[in-house]
Amino acid sequence: MTGRLAHTPDSISYLLVESKGNWSGPNAATFLRDAVALAEAGHGVRVYLVEDGVLAAVGTAVPEIEQLAAAGVEILVDDFSAAQRALGATQLSPHVKPAGMDALADALSDVDCRAVWH
Repeated sequence: MTGRLAHTPDSISYLLVESKGNWSGPNAATFLRDAVALAEAGHGVRVYLVEDGVLAAVGTAVPEIEQLAAAGVEILVDDFSAAQRALGATQLSPHVKPAGMDALADALSDVDCRAVWH
């Protein structure tokens, strides 16, 4: 992870943290679509999938992951949460990058970034 998100000087950067699984209802998918909308509006956006949210990154089962990637959103998957769910790197979407909690802490400490946790 590079720390600061690239964005235009007048835009706000966002970190969206998704902890809900696909089966928890439509809110998880809606949250990820919100990230797409923010990116399409010109904001720097990073999504961090943690806890059951990592299940959204398995294969190509979640179209929102494809939409996030197409919108230029950096998609990170908590490596500990993935390991706890027996998800190896070969099972994850090619659009995501494994990252540790230190990457999340670094992003949360960026004063220019607004974080939303779901």
